[in-house]
Amino acid sequence: MTAPGLRPIPRKLLELTGALRRVNRACSTFQTVAEVLRLPKRQMTKLAFPLQELQRHLTPDARLDLHVKIFDPSLEDISKAESVFTATGRNRIEYLSSAVRLDHAPDLAHPEVCFIGRSNVGKSSLIKALFALAPEVEVRVSKKPGHTKKMNFFKVGKYFTLVDMPGYGYRAPEDFVDMVETYLKERRNLMRTFLLVDSVVGIQKTDSIAIGMCEEFSLPYVMVLTKIDKSSKGHLLKQVLQIQKFVDSETQGCFPQLFPVSSVTYSGIHLLRCFIADITGNLKTDGFGQLELNT
Repeated sequence: MTAPGLRPIPRKLLELTGALRRVNRACSTFQTVAEVLRLPKRQMTKLAFPLQELQRHLTPDARLDLHVKIFDPSLEDISKAESVFTATGRNRIEYLSSAVRLDHAPDLAHPEVCFIGRSNVGKSSLIKALFALAPEVEVRVSKKPGHTKKMNFFKVGKYFTLVDMPGYGYRAPEDFVDMVETYLKERRNLMRTFLLVDSVVGIQKTDSIAIGMCEEFSLPYVMVLTKIDKSSKGHLLKQVLQIQKFVDSETQGCFPQLFPVSSVTYSGIHLLRCFIADITGNLKTDGFGQLELNT
């Protein structure tokens, strides 16, 4: 019942307010593995292992098309890896510098990973989600495509360096190819390239730029599917199967398993953190096959 003199709140406004609250709750609630572990099993799987949750909706024959357990850490493993991305007094996570040429890049001995994708693929948003447990790290996110014009270097404690590469396609820097090609070809401590693909639209013609570079230089790379919260489940499944088919038939250096993620709900973020910690040599396997933090 509405109080006298007050107009009733429109139903659509109430629905919008509720939706925004749910989004804000998702953004703030599931940043840590401990919070994910308190969820019901189905919801926990959706956040921690989104590819496995998608596979559940496929027919038995179609399930064989997805490689969901090539990298298959336990929740305990994922929890251990989280400490690599958690800023503490002893584990400083910080922006280092930016560079437009490789000879301007910081000379570091740490293992390095880089993130590359077309403009507006959600690259900066993903990096910000990965660094959610280091809130003092400033990762600029812009609504305008092509915001990143330089190679931005972030130091993750004593563990590794993460590089945010300029986007290709719309509003890409004029010297994009020379800048990125030189980095990919000559950066000696580069361990893995993470190639971001918009799961809403799938692989585009412009993505062939980065794919071609990785293949030509025989670089190990991984496809990360962004914005999985933006599509219906049916559309997302269709895109995932098409991208998986492309990886299996058209690439040599791409890791067979896809990594779907959402920077809004944090779905897949914890698994991706664990994978990065693993491939940079910061997790080790003991005699029981369990991952341990390499300190």
